[in-house]
Amino acid sequence: MAEMAVSFARDKLLSLLSNEAKLLWDLHTEFAEIKTELDFIQAFLKDADRRAEEEGDSTNEGIRTLVKQLREASFRIEDVIDEYLIFVEQQPDALGCAALFFECDITHFIEYLKRRHHIASEIQQIKSVVDGIMQRGKKYNFLRQPSVEQGQSSNAGSQSIQWHDPRIASRYLDEAEVVGFEGPRDELIDWLVEGPAERTVISVVGMGGLGKTTLASRVFNNQKVVGHFDFHAWITVSQSYTVEGMMRDLLKKLCKEKRENPPQDISEMDRDSLIDEVRNYLQQKRYVVILDDVWSVELWGQIKSAMFDNKNGSRILITTRKTGVVESCKNSPFDKVHELEPLSSEKSMELFYKKAFQFDFNGCCPDHLLNISSEIVKKCKGLPLAIVAIGGLLSGKEKTTFEWEKIRQSLNSEMEKNHHLIGITKILGFSYDDLPYYLKSCLLYFGIYPEDYKVKSTRLIRQWVAEGFVKDEGGKTLEDVAQQYLAELIGRSLVQVSSVTVDGKAKSCHVHDLLWDMILRKFKDLSFCQHISKEDESMSSGMIRRLSIATNSIDLVGSTESSHIRSLLVFSGKESALTDEFVQRISKKCRLLKVLDFEDGRLPFVPENWENLVHLKYLSLRPLGMETKSLTKFIGKLHNLETLDVRHATSMELPKEICKLTRLRHLLGDHMRLFQLKNSFGDMTSLQTLHQVNVDPDEEELINDDDVVELIRELGKLKNLRSLGLTGVKEGLGSALCSSINQMQNLEKLHIRSASNFYGFYMIDLPVISSLPMLRKLKLEGKLNKFPEWIPQLQNLVKLTLICSHLTEDPLKSLQNMPHLLFLRIGPLAYGGESLYFKDGGFMQLKELYLRYLSNLSSIIIDKGSLNSLETLHFEGIGALKTVPCGIQHLENLLVLHILDMPSEFEQCIAPEGGPEHSSIQHVPLVRIATSFGRKRIIHHSKSRH
Repeated sequence: MAEMAVSFARDKLLSLLSNEAKLLWDLHTEFAEIKTELDFIQAFLKDADRRAEEEGDSTNEGIRTLVKQLREASFRIEDVIDEYLIFVEQQPDALGCAALFFECDITHFIEYLKRRHHIASEIQQIKSVVDGIMQRGKKYNFLRQPSVEQGQSSNAGSQSIQWHDPRIASRYLDEAEVVGFEGPRDELIDWLVEGPAERTVISVVGMGGLGKTTLASRVFNNQKVVGHFDFHAWITVSQSYTVEGMMRDLLKKLCKEKRENPPQDISEMDRDSLIDEVRNYLQQKRYVVILDDVWSVELWGQIKSAMFDNKNGSRILITTRKTGVVESCKNSPFDKVHELEPLSSEKSMELFYKKAFQFDFNGCCPDHLLNISSEIVKKCKGLPLAIVAIGGLLSGKEKTTFEWEKIRQSLNSEMEKNHHLIGITKILGFSYDDLPYYLKSCLLYFGIYPEDYKVKSTRLIRQWVAEGFVKDEGGKTLEDVAQQYLAELIGRSLVQVSSVTVDGKAKSCHVHDLLWDMILRKFKDLSFCQHISKEDESMSSGMIRRLSIATNSIDLVGSTESSHIRSLLVFSGKESALTDEFVQRISKKCRLLKVLDFEDGRLPFVPENWENLVHLKYLSLRPLGMETKSLTKFIGKLHNLETLDVRHATSMELPKEICKLTRLRHLLGDHMRLFQLKNSFGDMTSLQTLHQVNVDPDEEELINDDDVVELIRELGKLKNLRSLGLTGVKEGLGSALCSSINQMQNLEKLHIRSASNFYGFYMIDLPVISSLPMLRKLKLEGKLNKFPEWIPQLQNLVKLTLICSHLTEDPLKSLQNMPHLLFLRIGPLAYGGESLYFKDGGFMQLKELYLRYLSNLSSIIIDKGSLNSLETLHFEGIGALKTVPCGIQHLENLLVLHILDMPSEFEQCIAPEGGPEHSSIQHVPLVRIATSFGRKRIIHHSKSRH
C-alpha cells in the first residue's frame, strides 16, 4: 500500500510538473492566441456599440450584461499583453528559459519563473472567462439577436419619436416664446431676401441644443420670406437620410405648393429621375429650401444638381452641428455662414422665466426663487434647448424653494427619467453616436477633468497619445494626428474652444456642462472612468479603467484598490489631500498605470517604489509640494515614458539615468540642469519638446566653459526637436549654439534667455542661424549687439517677442515685410530709441502688437496702409509717451486698445470727456485703461463689424 501511495504521489507530481512545464513553455503561443482573441472581442464591442446607437433604450438587458463582461475581459487581456511585452523586453536578448538558467543566478531565475508563471496563469484564466461568457451568450440566445439593417434606420428613427424631442416642438413655437434670436433672425432674413441673383447657400452652425431649428423656423415662417419666394420647402435631413428619400419628400412638397398631385410612379423613380423632376419644378421659380440637421459632408455634392441655379435669387438654408458640412457647401463667394452663439446671461434668464412661470406670477420670478433660478440657468450655459426643457419641467412643480432645490440637486438623474429632459440627453447623444469609433474615447476623456475645466490642448493631446487613442499615420507625428482629432471634435461643435493661439489653433478647450453630464453617464456603461468629486462618493463595483479625483475629503487610499486602473488624475489642489500612504500605494495597487497626472494636486514627495510603474507613458509631477532639487534615480527605469512634466520645481537637477528614456518625447521643467548628462543626452533622439534647460552652472558646480559648450553641441543631435527653451546662455556660446540649432530643421518654437547678474542680462550672441523652415515662434530675452539679420529670413514666423534687447535702431524696418507675422511684442527694455515708425505697406498680417516699458519712446507714427489687420494694441509702462500714436485712426480693424500704467497725460488725451485725441480712437469698440494698483476704466464704443 505504501509503495502504491508513493507511486501515485510520484505520478501526480510528475503530471503537475509536466502541466506546469507545458504552461511555461507554451507562453509565447498562448500570448499570440489571447492577442487574437482581443481583436475579435474589440470587433464585437465595436459592433455592439453601433447596435446600441440604433436600438437606443430598447437594447436587450442580457446583451448589455454580456457586453459589460466582455469589455472587462478585454481590459484583462490588454493588461496581460502589456505585462508580457514588458517581461520579454526585460530578458537578455536571445535567451530562452534554459539559457537563462545558466546565464543568471538562481534568485533571478526563480523570479523569472514566477513572473512567467503568473502571466501564463492569467492568460489561462482569461481564456476560461471568455469561453464562459460566450457559452452563456449562446445559451440565452444573446448572440443571435438580429442586427438593425442600415436601410431600416429611418424606421428606428421614427420609433424614437416616442421620447419628447424638443426640436419638433421648436418649429411651432409662438413668436412670443422665442428669446434671444432677434439679431440672428434679422440677419438671416436679410441674407434670404436681399443679395445676388445667384443661388446662395446659407449655413447656420452650432452645437446641439443651441436653437438652430428654432431660428430657421422663425426665418422660414417670416411673412417677408414667405412673400418673397415662389416655392418653399422644409426638409429634415438627420443622420439616416437617403438622397432618393429626400428628393421624393422635396418633390411632394413642391407639388403640394403648386396644388398638383405628385407623379404616379414617384415611388419607383431612381435618383437621377427624381433629380430631373425637381429641377423641372424649380427651373423658373425663386425658391427657398431649408435642409435642417445636416450631418453628412457629402450631402450637398449629392443634391446640388437638383437645386437648380436659375439666377432668380433662390436660397438654400442649412442647419448643422459640423463645420465640415459648412465647408462642403461653400462653393460660391456669395455663400454665407452664421455661427450661432449661446444666449447671454440676461437672455437665458428671460427665456427661463417665460417657460418656468408661464402659468404663474405673470411670467415673473418671485423673490424667493431668484437665487435658485440663477443657479439652474447657469447650469444650462446659454443652451436654449436645456433652458426650455428645464423651465417646462419646473412650470408644473410647486413654486417653493424646497421643491426647486430638490430638482436642482437631482438634475442629472432627472434627465434619465423625465420626459421633458430626456430629449436633451437624446439630442446631445446624437452627436456622440455620429462620431467615428476612434473619436469616441477622445471625447469621453473630457469627462476625466472637472466640470467647466479648461484643459490645455497640449496636455490633452499628450494624454490621448499615452492612452493609445491616436493611430499612426505615415509621415505625421502622433501629436499632429491628435491635433487633427481635436480639430474634428471642435468642428462637430462637441468641444468648445476656451482660448486660441495667435495663429488660430485651440490653446485650451472644454465641453458644455450638459455634454459633460452625458459623458459621465457614458462612463458607467463603458467602464471608461470614475470621476469622484463628492465627499461621500464611493468607488463603483466592477473594473475601473481610469480614476479622476477632484475632492479633498475622499479616502484616497481606498480609491487606488483597483489593480486595473490605467490612468490616475488628481485635481484635489491641496497638499493635505495627498497622504504619504496614498502616494506609496500607487505603485502597489496601480502598477499598470499609463497616465499619472498630479498637475492639479500637490504631490508631497516622489517615492522610490514608483520604479515599478514600468508601463507609465505620461507623468506630471507639478507642482511638487516640496522644494525638490533633484529627481530620484528610479525615473531611469520607466522605459516607456513619453512625457515628463516637472515644471514649478525650482532648479530641477535630472539624474543621469534619465538618458535611458529613449522613448521620451516631451521633457518639461523650469531651469533644468543637464550638465551631468553631457556625454549621453544626445541619445534621446525621440525628444520633440525640451523646456527649459539652464546652461549657466551654479558657483558650487565644478563645470567649466568647455563642459557647457559640449552640452550645447550635444543638443544638436536632437534633430526631432520641435520646441526648445534655453536659459542662462552666456557670451561665447554663440557659435556652438547656432551650430546646434541649425541641425534642428523641425524646430517650430525657440526661446533663448541669456544669463543675468545684478546689472542685467548678458549679450545673446547668435551670429548665423540658417534657414529654419518650420520655425513659427521665437522669443529672445537678453542684449543684442544689433538686430539679428537672420530673423527676417524666417518666412513662416508668426510670433516674435524681444525682451531686454537694448536695441538702439528701430527694429520695425527689418520686420515690416515678414509675410506671416501675426504677433509682435517689444519690451521691456527691448528698444532704447525715441520713436517707432510703421510705414505704409508694412506689417500687413499683424494682429497683435504689444509695446511695454520702453523708457525713451516718446513718438509713434502709423502711416495709412500699415497694420491693416491689427486687432489688439497694448501700451504698458511707457513713461515718455504722452499721447496716442499719430495715425491710430487708420487702424480700422482695431478691436481692443489696452492701456496699462501709462502717464496721466496719455489717459487724459483720449478721455471721452474732452480729450483732444478721443475722436481718433472712437472707432475702437473696447478701450481698457488700468494701473497695477487696481484702478480700471473701460470705454465701449459701438461699432458695426462686418
